[in-house]
Amino acid sequence: MRVIGIGDNVCDKYEHQQTMYPGGQTLNFTIYARMLGIESAYIGVFGTDEVAQHVMATLDKYQVDRSRCRQYDGENGCARVTLVNGDRVFLGSNKGGVLKDHPIELGDVDLEYVKQFAVCHTSNNSYMDSQLPRLKQAGVSVSYDFSGQWVDAERVERVAPYIDYAFLSCGGAATQETAADICRMINGKGTGIVVATRGSEGATLYDGTDFYTQPPHLVEAVDTLGAGDSFATAFLIEWLKHKEQAEKDSAVRAAAIQEALKHAAEFSSKACLTYGAFGEGKAFIPVVNG
Repeated sequence: MRVIGIGDNVCDKYEHQQTMYPGGQTLNFTIYARMLGIESAYIGVFGTDEVAQHVMATLDKYQVDRSRCRQYDGENGCARVTLVNGDRVFLGSNKGGVLKDHPIELGDVDLEYVKQFAVCHTSNNSYMDSQLPRLKQAGVSVSYDFSGQWVDAERVERVAPYIDYAFLSCGGAATQETAADICRMINGKGTGIVVATRGSEGATLYDGTDFYTQPPHLVEAVDTLGAGDSFATAFLIEWLKHKEQAEKDSAVRAAAIQEALKHAAEFSSKACLTYGAFGEGKAFIPVVNG
C-alpha cells in the first residue's frame, strides 16, 4: 500500500521555546504514514527560506517522496504557536506563504502519478478545493480534513461531493448527538465515511448506514498538536488494509471500522506525547518588531 498527501506544509513556530516544528495537515499525514510503516509521497509548495529547508530535510529523513513538489521564491508556510496546559493554541500564520499565491494545479502527468496510490489526503488549508473534481474524475480516492471548517456551508457544498472520507473537529464541548448530526449532514452531501473528533470525548463515525463511537485513549498530553492528523492517518491506513473484504461483508465491515477507530485512538494518543506534530524541532530566532 502507498498513500499520498497533496497540500499544505508549514513549520509551527513555538515562540516560547524558540523552536520550530515541521507540520501542516497534509504533510503530517505523510510522515505519520511512514511512522506506521507505509510508503508515502507528498506534493506541496515550498518557499526558499529556512522553514522550507527544514521541512524538506524532514521529508527526506523520513523517506517521503517529494519529487513532484513545487518551489517558489518567498516565505514558506508557517504558524505561530504556544501551549496552554498541553493544548496547542495558534497565535497566527502567514496563510500558507507561497502556497497561497501559487496553489497546486494538477496536470495530466500529476494525475497519472496520483492514481498509483491507495488514497490521496488533503485539507481545508491546502488551497486544493478546485482540484477535487479532477481527482474524482480520475478515479482517485480522496480523504479531506475539514478541521473546524465544516461550519462553512459553502465549503461543505463545494467539497463533499468529491471526497470519500471526511475528517472534522467538533471540539470537546460538542455532544455525541451534535457530532452525529454533523456527520449525517456531510454524508448527505455526497461523502462516504465521515469522522468527527471531539477532543477528550472521543470520536464519532458515520458511514451512511451506521454510527460508530470510539472513546479516547487518555494520556498526560505534552502537546495536542497533530492529534487529529494522527487519528485520521491511522484510521485510513488500518481501514484500507481491510476495505476490499469489508465491502463484501457487512459484519466484516463493522468489525474493520471499529478496529480502525481503535488503532486511530491509540496512535493519536502517542502523538500527544511529543512537542510539535511529531518532533523534529529546530531552533529559530524570533523576529522582534519595532
